[in-house]
Order: sequence, then C-alpha cells, then structure tokens
Amino acid sequence: MTWGGDLVRPRVEEVRIQGLGVIDEAVLELSPGFTVVTGETGAGKTMVVTGLGLLFGGRADPARVRPGAARAMVEGTLVVDARGRVAEQVAEVGGDIEDGRLIIARSVSAEGRSRAWLGGRSVPVGTLTYLADDLVAVHGQMDQQRLLQPARQREALDRYAGEELHKPLREYQAVFRRHREVAAELEEITTRARERAQEADMLRFGLEEIEAVDPRAGEDAELRAEEERLAHADALRTAATTAHAALLGDPASAETGADALTLVGEARNAAEAVRHHDRELAGLADRLAEAGYLLSDVATELAAYAESVDSDPARLAAVQERRAAIAGLTRKYGADAAEVLEWARRAAARLGELEGDDDRVGALRAEHAELAARMEALAAELTGIREKAAEKFAAAVTAELTALAMPHARVSVELTRAAQYGPHGVDEAELRLAPHPGAPPLPLTKGASGGELSRVMLAIEVVFAGADPVPTFVFDEVDAGVGGAAAVEIGRRLARLARTAQVIVVTHLPQVAAFADQHLLVEKSGDGTVTRSGVTTLTPEARVRELSRMLAGMADSELGRAHAEELLETAARDKSHSSSPASPAPGPGSSAETAGRRRGR
Repeated sequence: MTWGGDLVRPRVEEVRIQGLGVIDEAVLELSPGFTVVTGETGAGKTMVVTGLGLLFGGRADPARVRPGAARAMVEGTLVVDARGRVAEQVAEVGGDIEDGRLIIARSVSAEGRSRAWLGGRSVPVGTLTYLADDLVAVHGQMDQQRLLQPARQREALDRYAGEELHKPLREYQAVFRRHREVAAELEEITTRARERAQEADMLRFGLEEIEAVDPRAGEDAELRAEEERLAHADALRTAATTAHAALLGDPASAETGADALTLVGEARNAAEAVRHHDRELAGLADRLAEAGYLLSDVATELAAYAESVDSDPARLAAVQERRAAIAGLTRKYGADAAEVLEWARRAAARLGELEGDDDRVGALRAEHAELAARMEALAAELTGIREKAAEKFAAAVTAELTALAMPHARVSVELTRAAQYGPHGVDEAELRLAPHPGAPPLPLTKGASGGELSRVMLAIEVVFAGADPVPTFVFDEVDAGVGGAAAVEIGRRLARLARTAQVIVVTHLPQVAAFADQHLLVEKSGDGTVTRSGVTTLTPEARVRELSRMLAGMADSELGRAHAEELLETAARDKSHSSSPASPAPGPGSSAETAGRRRGR
C-alpha cells in the first residue's frame, strides 16, 4: 500500500526504554497494525506512552527518571521510505537512514538536561517535535482534558476545515497584527500628548541655543589654540626676537659679537679654501653652505613672526567669550562642537516627527479604520467557513459515535461570537453532546461522562485520520470509564483504524485488548524496595492468561479463561469478516492534496 507520496507507510518498529519511571529496561516490538499494552496498576504502562512522547519531542520531566539512575533513555527504530518526506527531513540535519530504518533517541538526565539524536546526528529537541507532525499523534488522559478547553475545540474545528480555512486565516492574522500595531501607535501618540509636547519644547530650546551660538565643527579647538597665543603674546614675541638676534645679531645693540650666521660663514670659508684637496671635506663645505641658507631663512621667519605677534586684549576677550559660549553647549549636548552639531541634527529630525503628530494621527486613524473593515470582512469569511466545517465535522463525529456503541448520541458544534477580535477571528467554538434522543445538547464538560468523553475523543481522532492522516496513533487509556458492549465496540473501531494506520493502545479493558494484533504485557518485580518493570510479547497461551486476569482478576480462573478465549474468537471473527478497511468520514481537508500539504510543511 502507499502512504501519500511515500512507497512505505512510516511506522514505529521497536522502542527501547531505560531508566524511565518504574521501567528499568524494556524493549517493545510493535506490530504494524494494532498493538495493545496491558499490565497491573503501577506496573508502568503509562511509561510506555511517556517514552513514545519523549521520543517525539515531548517535555522532559526529570522526575520521570528512575530513582538511582543517572538518566532516562528512549531509543526508537522506525520503518520509513528512503524517498519520502521523513527521509528528506532527516537528510536536512545530516542524519542517516540504513536499510529503510531510522534511529531516533532521546535522553533526560536526573538534573533535567535533555539531548536528542536523529539518524545518528545530535539535533535540537524541537527537530523531533517537527518530525512528529508527519509521524505520530499521541493521546492520553491529559489530551481529553485539553479537549474540554474552548480554544482546543476551536483548534480542532480549524484543523478539520483544512486549507480552505488556513489561507484566509493567514491573511486575517496579517491584517490583525497590523491593526494592533496601528492601534498601539495611536494610543501612544494620544495618551502621551503632554509628554510629547514637553519633549518638543525641550528640543526647540536646545536648537535655539545652538542656533544662537552657531558653532562650527572643530571651532572649539581652534579657539583654544588662539587663546593660548593671545594670552602669551609678549613672551612669544620676546622669544622670537632673542632667537633672531642670536642668528643675525642685534643691530640696535652697541656691543658686537659673533652671531650664528657669521660663525657658520667663517666655517664654510675655511672649508671652501681647501675643498679641492679632499672630497670628504668638500662635502662638509657644501653642508655648511646649506646650514647657512637655512639659518638665514629661519632668521627671516623669526623676524616676521615677531612682527606679527601683538598683544590684543580686545581679541583675547572676544575669543574667551566665544569659548565660554561653546563650552555652555558642550556641557549639555556633546563633548565638543562636532557632537553638539550632531545632537542638533537628531533633535531637528525628532522635532519634525513630534510636530507632524497631527498629520500622523490623521493617517493612522484612516489606516486603522481601513484595517478594521478588512479584518471584519475576513473574520466573517472565516465564520462562514467554520459554520460549514462545523456541520460536516459534527456529522462525521456523530457517525463515528454510532460505531462506538453510542448510536443515539449527537454531537454538534456551537459557534458564538467573542467579545472582541482575536488572532483567530471572532469565533468561539464549543463541542456539545446530546447522549440520547430528547436530551439537550450540553457542553462536553457537562454533557459527557468519563466513558462518553473517551469515545468522543476517539471519534474525533478517527475523523482526523480521514481528514489529515498520520501513520501512527498512540492512545493512553482512551477507553477509561467504558465497559461492556461499548468496550467491545471501541476495540472493534481501533482494529479497523489499524487497517490504515499503526495503532498503539494502553488499556485496562480485555474487550479492547482482544482485538489487538500484538499484545505486550508490562510486568513488575520487586526486590523488597525497588520495583522493576519489563515488557513481554505474549504468546497466544500467555495472552489468554492475561485476558483472564483482566476479566476475573485471576490468570488461571477457568471461567476467566473461557471468557478470554471467547473474546479472542469473537474479535478474530470480526476482523476476518470485515470486508474493507475503516472509512472515516472525510473532512474538507481529506483530499490527497491535503495529505501532501501536511507532509510538505
């Protein structure tokens, strides 16, 4: 048989569990059809479901680690198609599939650390969760409780509606998010009007201060240098004059003395007189000539500098005043004139935003109204799709309940309008059950007993199996609160579901267990203080003993054994006489296109 685009339907072949709860070490060999897990209370049946949940990315609870063990370890071998969607996901993370077998592993330490492996490659735990979408649906008692939550019931309806709903829902959610953003911005502008006005006043004051001074980038450094020169003008002029006299002599002085330029000239003349006798001395004579020219140039520049330096108290006062003005700005707006100008640039831009609030408010209000109208139209479209899906969904679940020994029960989906728009529209969905004719349809929290709720849960999952299939279903005591003929019908329905999917069920009901293709027994043994559990695949004879124990509380009761054999014979006849696989009522998303969409996520 085929499974969507895969040549081989994926399934769990074997699971190894170590150090999980009361299970010390166990190996589960699972049937491709219907596998049932039974055992005495406290033997660790639920740990089997917990282990499967961990294997597919479930929450790691260190309290589940067996006392005394360093970690809990779960390893699963899956049969997959090497060309299917699962194989593609494994290849994306660099994992390997050998001979059509994929190994998945998960460990949880006693300290709470969790690790995951996929095809021999270490991966984030979230990778297993993503992979599980294409492989398994795990349902336990907590899933039934979650089904009672209105949000979960709306999610179930949306899942059933399929792509017909998902496309407009994505468009609605984009509009909804933008609508919230615009509303938040409007709220921020209008409620903080006073704060924004105060900010604008502060920015205007700062800009006016800076504009009044009108600094240039680098001007503060230039003024600092000019002030230093003006404040020491006399000393600078005296130094330049003294240096000039040392080089050329002081013509105003009555005393004559050798100046530097004269002495260098005499040295040059002495060398020049004999330079033709030695090249080295000729070179030194040339350098003395260069020194003379250089000293002459320096002396000229010193004279000019001395002339240029002049005490100017008025200019000094102006420079000091200008520096003080710029320093007043740098104390408030930046470390130097360049930073002050940058603050002014940013302040002007921000002031433009604040002063444009009135125009912005008008534009935002117009956009808000447009988005609200669009959101309302899309929400109405979602409501229409949900109404059609609700009618089909209720009919499909009701039909399944008929096959689960509730022939007179009726399920309906009540859609009501929420107080305000939410991320999924304006609809609230509530599943209601009328268990028999004449009974008013009541919410599941009020209208369903434990056993009825279990069957509603199973019926919903069977409907989903037709609308959005997964290859493996795991049920943890989905038959809780059920007995008698109803239990037989649940066993029969699970067996039919196992024709199109792998089904793993933890149960305490022999009527359900009798329909399984493979029977696993979780047994416990004690050493006085610690209980250890293991898993055994039952032979036909051992299976009779276990069913007898489940029926009569005694494995070797003759009456119990007779009843067990009768149950097994009835189940075998029922399965052999079923001429065709179960045909769950298809939903709006039940086409091959929907199945391909699921695996293409």
